[in-house]
Amino acid sequence: MCFGFAFLIGSQVCAQEKADTLPEKSQYGFSGDEAGEESRPLVIKLSDDGKKYVRFILWGQIWARALQNNPGTLGVDGQPVDWTTDIGIRRARMLAYASVSPRFLIMLHFGINNQTFMNGGVPGGGDSGNAGLLPIDPNVPILFNDMSSAKKPQMFIHDIWNEFKVTPELYIGAGLHYWNGVSRLSSAGTLNFLALDAPIFNWGNIELTDQFARQFGFYAKGQIRNWDYRVALNKPFSVGSGGTFDPVRERSIAFNDQNDNWATQGYIAYQFWEHENNKLPFFVGSYLGDKKVFNVGGGWHHHPQATSSIDQSGGKSRHDIGLLGLDVFLDLPLRTALGKAAFTFYGVAYRYDFGPNYIRNIGIMNTGLGRGTTQNGPGNSQPMIGTGNIFYFQSGYMLPKNLMGNLGGFQPFGSLTISDFEYFDQSTTQYSLGFNYLISDHRAKLSLEYRRRPYFENFIRTGGAGELILQTHIIL
Repeated sequence: MCFGFAFLIGSQVCAQEKADTLPEKSQYGFSGDEAGEESRPLVIKLSDDGKKYVRFILWGQIWARALQNNPGTLGVDGQPVDWTTDIGIRRARMLAYASVSPRFLIMLHFGINNQTFMNGGVPGGGDSGNAGLLPIDPNVPILFNDMSSAKKPQMFIHDIWNEFKVTPELYIGAGLHYWNGVSRLSSAGTLNFLALDAPIFNWGNIELTDQFARQFGFYAKGQIRNWDYRVALNKPFSVGSGGTFDPVRERSIAFNDQNDNWATQGYIAYQFWEHENNKLPFFVGSYLGDKKVFNVGGGWHHHPQATSSIDQSGGKSRHDIGLLGLDVFLDLPLRTALGKAAFTFYGVAYRYDFGPNYIRNIGIMNTGLGRGTTQNGPGNSQPMIGTGNIFYFQSGYMLPKNLMGNLGGFQPFGSLTISDFEYFDQSTTQYSLGFNYLISDHRAKLSLEYRRRPYFENFIRTGGAGELILQTHIIL
């Protein structure tokens, strides 16, 4: 409806980009004209001076994959399957924000994520079949299936908040928001990743005490000279049934438990060179040479008594969630004989404490069935979030703009993760390698990435599996 409305009054669409009205183009990783195309964001002016406006952003990320499954994975026919190929929706989103005054702003962000050929849909999924029982038995009424489905995914709200300007250095807001603490990557924008995707553990509470990395709360944000800050008081979602006790290893295992405690979080960074735009919370992954940025930051998230565990005698203990991060971001434009190039680097150290031996396995768009024969579980699942330390590094180099003429740009990248979880007996490393083919900067690009993940048996790493992903990415 909003999209149709925007076109109905298209005579008022403009590309106003003044600092006191709209974010600069480089906030989204867009440069000026690219391959002769004029960059014009979808903006509706509500006043002649552009200080009152509505802006719309739409984007889609489609994944085609060939992934090596974890040992013991079953396919949709119930038989063991070593490899799976598929295509699905990683993200399909729409974002709109409006300012009826320089002092007020409202933001709305909604969409879907992670739909594959066998999961990601709403219960029931329609009359043409249900993926709850595999293989599907046409003689079993849909009512008696487990009501999971791949079809008709539920569109939901990602962000909705109201914001007020107090002073040029202080803005306050409230709602379901993304002004996260811990690290830069914890508030990463999905429009302009350097690598194909986020590593996921950057969102330590993902889909448990948050709603797709968002929580209800109050926030304050701003910039004071070279300092950029965001702090929040949140009411996390109440989820979980508590932890357990492992009688074999004789140790407590923590997990999320019901509670109604408030949480605090924040992230503070020092900007040595150019200042980044903070009208929206989304940190840029790569500016593609349009900005010279060197930032060092740190942050936290603290949620009292959010998990629990059981001791040997059956007694229950509660634990705080305490997440800490320290990171550095460098985006350095380079001038060469063949035009503009850019080097990008990001490194972060996380210290996560969810309580004793807390661990979560996560598989993005996981299509594997069964229990698997490793501690990873089926499909592409792996131990990703837990009590312990995580070190993550990514780097990329955008080749000179004129190297490929009008055919676009080329940006190879790589990442390295070192994880040391309390739950396991040893640490592990994993990596990814790939490239972005920048057809029109971050507005339109193709990304190809190969990644490796470890799998564990008897609390030690015994092997690994690979995954090849091709992503098409377009932003309006």
